[in-house]
Amino acid sequence: MRILITGGAGFIGSALIRELIRHSSHEVLNLDKLTYAGNLESLTSIANDTRYEFVQADIIDQAAVSAVLNRFEPHAILHLAAESHVDRSIDGPAAFIQTNIVGTYSLLEATRAYWETLDEPQRRAFRFHHISTDEVYGDLQGVDALFTETTRYAPSSPYSASKAASDHLVRAWHRTYGLPVVLSNCSNNYGPCQFPEKLIPLVILNALAGKQLPVYGNGLQIRDWLFVEDHARALLKVLNAGKVAETYNIGGHNEQKNIDVVRAICTLLEELAPQKPEGVARYVDLITFVEDRPGHDLRYAIDASKIERELGWVPAESFETGLRKTIQWYLKNLEWCRRVQDGSYQGERLGAIDPKELLA
Repeated sequence: MRILITGGAGFIGSALIRELIRHSSHEVLNLDKLTYAGNLESLTSIANDTRYEFVQADIIDQAAVSAVLNRFEPHAILHLAAESHVDRSIDGPAAFIQTNIVGTYSLLEATRAYWETLDEPQRRAFRFHHISTDEVYGDLQGVDALFTETTRYAPSSPYSASKAASDHLVRAWHRTYGLPVVLSNCSNNYGPCQFPEKLIPLVILNALAGKQLPVYGNGLQIRDWLFVEDHARALLKVLNAGKVAETYNIGGHNEQKNIDVVRAICTLLEELAPQKPEGVARYVDLITFVEDRPGHDLRYAIDASKIERELGWVPAESFETGLRKTIQWYLKNLEWCRRVQDGSYQGERLGAIDPKELLA
């Protein structure tokens, strides 16, 4: 197949593209705006493959997206382009409204126009796979409840509200126009190439630098952790075998309190990076509790039984094995981290194609 991926320079998108190029014969076009979170250096291992192409474009630019669609003629679109950091959405929600809501609308309209040009067998085979988050469901009450595909939406932050809106748009474009869509809602991802503002890489890099390890509130917030490579494999299961208009929840079966995640990182670093910064006796001594963020949900946990039952997917990594692999990757790729932290990664485009060239 020819697969177009939006947001393919991001954390999950780049993992998905690496999975596709390494373990399939599909052609992949990566369409990414390259905001701060888009890092082409996460794709250097496959960037020169003849089945991979990168186009720098904003999904809000409907003309540019249409030009790409008409030239590349994809059989499927996996839509991952999104603003995704809760703290940033609290400080500046406008970008989340623009990208996650207006951008998804523009992409849907460009896709619908392209899809309507296809012949009937191609239209039936086409898929628009929208990748979303478990945060649209809001907060779980109690210790046993789980998010299912039919859980009522109750988003708590500007980020999760914008993702909820985009989910509704995708479903509406199926109901109204017949666009063949599938949706998936995932739990917290972690793994190689994650932007260092997120909890796990932030803690790893702060610890190695001898900086404080900030933990919101009392650290008892619970998240279900999903190794990003497991998520990539799940997305391909949904793309290849998911039913049109269905939603699939993807979780790691790894509920952990935030404070326990931070402590687990410290324990592994004692083993994997025993040479500590000057003045640091134990990594765990760097833990610092800070004021909780507004509207912080206490617990997320996904019931992933549907994707296991219907599509045969289960995560390959436990939290322990995935966390070890993640820390080992960061220790081996400190130059990647340095270039992200000092901003120099933004100066390279690695062969980007200007979409305006496609409009000529």
